[in-house]
Amino acid sequence: MKTRTLSSLGLTAPSDVAVTGLSVDSRKVGPGELFAALPGSAAHGARFAAMAAERGAAAILTDREGAGMLLEGVPVVVAEDPREALARAAALWFGAQPEVIAAVTGTNGKSSVTAFVRQIWEGRGIAGINLGTTGVEGAWTAPTAHTTPEPITLHRLLSEAAAAGVTHCALEASSHGLDQRRLDGLRLRAAGFTNFSRDHLDYHGTFEAYFAAKMHLFERVLPEDGIACVNIDDPKGLEVAAIARERGQDVLTLGATEGADVRLLATRFEEDGQSVRFDWRGGVHQVRLGLVGDFQAANALMAAALAHACGMEAGEAIEALPRLGTVRGRMQLAAVRARGGAIFVDYAHTPDAVATALRALRPHAMGRLIAVVGAGGDRDRAKRPLMGRAAAEHADAVIVTDDNPRSEDPAAIRAAVLEGAPGALEVGDRAEAILRGTAMLGPGDVLLVAGKGHEAGQEVAGTVHPFDDVEQASIAVAALEEAARG
Repeated sequence: MKTRTLSSLGLTAPSDVAVTGLSVDSRKVGPGELFAALPGSAAHGARFAAMAAERGAAAILTDREGAGMLLEGVPVVVAEDPREALARAAALWFGAQPEVIAAVTGTNGKSSVTAFVRQIWEGRGIAGINLGTTGVEGAWTAPTAHTTPEPITLHRLLSEAAAAGVTHCALEASSHGLDQRRLDGLRLRAAGFTNFSRDHLDYHGTFEAYFAAKMHLFERVLPEDGIACVNIDDPKGLEVAAIARERGQDVLTLGATEGADVRLLATRFEEDGQSVRFDWRGGVHQVRLGLVGDFQAANALMAAALAHACGMEAGEAIEALPRLGTVRGRMQLAAVRARGGAIFVDYAHTPDAVATALRALRPHAMGRLIAVVGAGGDRDRAKRPLMGRAAAEHADAVIVTDDNPRSEDPAAIRAAVLEGAPGALEVGDRAEAILRGTAMLGPGDVLLVAGKGHEAGQEVAGTVHPFDDVEQASIAVAALEEAARG
């Protein structure tokens, strides 16, 4: 059985005991393990230390407040920031990581960018993975429960990936993960910033706190010799670039903004993609992307920049762009009606993301643009009417439906969304809403089903029911075509 002393994990306690593992769940602590009793929003983890001790915990890691709640008998490690201590201990415990790691933060685009980076690596024969909302994908695969897993899980996954031969990893850095120091202990080569808009205010409270959490990636996690790739088209972009430069990091700027190192010059939209012309530090290139949506062009260029920042020649990264494939649940073409009319599924679950997705689809709609939209329960309530407003402002017809109501009354959530889209059609059942939207499609029309993207379940009253927007879109088309045949 593997054991490590507390001191070898960077931890100090009155007695330097050996531990057999690390745990943050008192119900799953094994004999001899270190239990991390962390402060939480609802309760302090020290409340569960007695259970961990009963299960055989050899030591407890906590803060001063938690130490005051513990009974004597088990060695206690008191840390000023126990989350940081746990992350660094996990890095030391598991040891191995892929040789090259890049992280991406931003409100939208993280999943697409990390998947595109992995695809660029794959095109050059590099064993890479992307890790985030859609799990671990690429040369080695595994499911994940969170966009940025807690540090024990994160470092275990990275260690197992490295053991499987993975040399490169692109991962999503969520604001929750950065705020809770889950990424501390990672050895990053580069980091990217995509954009910043309203999200997660139920957790962070204010825009300032939300932005500050994201900036931990550049202020703390990315080392001084790392490279920051920053979208300066975003209003916060120049501030992010300044933060990175203040740390001494090299900065590669992107956007249509004058002076960007990688500057988007022109885009021509096509039925199933787009042609993009851009300047990469003085060299002009034109590529065709099999991706729908102008924001996907920005995501693709960010991916190329990160691949370059991680050691690939710029020309090689650019050559890979035409081969990029759609990311699951991200502006994914789900189905097409026989008479014309396409259905796209996208993870857009913020007002800005809904507006961006609809604006991006507008050039591809020869007819009407229709949106199916909702809002999740137990999350930021203030954004709900903004979701409806974003859909109403950019679509020709809107259907408001349920989107993971969780513990809340679905009708109340829909009513809040409808405040921003008073003329919208209300259809609570999401499958019926997708069917109704599909039935509205005529030749040249486009339907956007927003909110759930890759998700395979719908959470209602504490139960997750199987539900996949892409599958439902296909079912809707099949049912309508069958009915048309009579």
